[in-house]
Amino acid sequence: MKEYIISKNDSGQRLNKFLEKAVPLLPPGLMHKYFRLKRIKVNGKRSEPAYRLVEGDLIQLYINDEFFETPSEQEAYQKIQTPRLSIVYEDEHILLADKKPGMVVHADEQGDTDTLIAHIQAYLYQTGQWNPADALSFTPALCNRIDRNTGGIVIAAKTAEALRVMNDKIKQHELTKRYLCVVHGTPAPRKGLIENYLRRDEKRKQVQLFDHPAPGAKIAKTVYRTLASRDGLSLVECTLLTGRTHQIRAHMASLGCPLLGDGKYGRNEQNKRYRETGQLLYSYALTFQFQSDAGALAYLNGRTFTVQNIPFVQKYFPDWKCKPESL
Repeated sequence: MKEYIISKNDSGQRLNKFLEKAVPLLPPGLMHKYFRLKRIKVNGKRSEPAYRLVEGDLIQLYINDEFFETPSEQEAYQKIQTPRLSIVYEDEHILLADKKPGMVVHADEQGDTDTLIAHIQAYLYQTGQWNPADALSFTPALCNRIDRNTGGIVIAAKTAEALRVMNDKIKQHELTKRYLCVVHGTPAPRKGLIENYLRRDEKRKQVQLFDHPAPGAKIAKTVYRTLASRDGLSLVECTLLTGRTHQIRAHMASLGCPLLGDGKYGRNEQNKRYRETGQLLYSYALTFQFQSDAGALAYLNGRTFTVQNIPFVQKYFPDWKCKPESL
């Protein structure tokens, strides 16, 4: 028997969807058979695939140990039968994926191998675009990361040259990433530049802001503009001029407008009435602004890619349309 205790990150999703991630080796048909045989229980009782998980639920699986073999991160793609992937753009060199909140990009400290890169590799393998058996084959890799509870555009390189060029362009700040977030209150002023120094506290997994240089702190710059306000909330676009850990979350909180759902830099008593358990933040627009030779990726220069359908925008600001301003 295998048991799982549902965390806040996994609450709210259907039981069968959780099992698809937790036990990727278990075929869907066999999973439903086990539901009928009462070999999948929640809190000691029979459950249904559509049951919505609640934080603290105890899932008990009375199934064979073979289904719990954990693949290494390098082998994880082999265990994915149907890749969960939302593709924003794809060509022979790169793939832009819309990572959904709750998914990790790489295996985390908990050893979760149900990752974005695994699903991208599974997709490329199953569509014949990547053959890992070829000794000279390049292994598709990610060029940027996004936190588990943040959604948005992640760049995957399909060729070695694409990885080299893209990593260089990111290092030289020749890509612009814009985020949408929902915050409590209305920023004052409604648009501006936040510039200060940010230092990460590794023990607390949190950052501190300083208005002056401080040991271990790095400069952090965010341009923001308020797009809409209603019912005590605002929709804000943030453009990163630097890419520090938790930069947007800390910067908006410093204005007195923490992100809705953010318990680390905001206040949970504010979030409870909305029943949001993760920060409402999405990397929704990516612009390529090459200032030097981009080799095989030169054709991307000047292009902007966006995510059109963001659930929390549709929920709180249904009248707003995704139209990023020109840079």
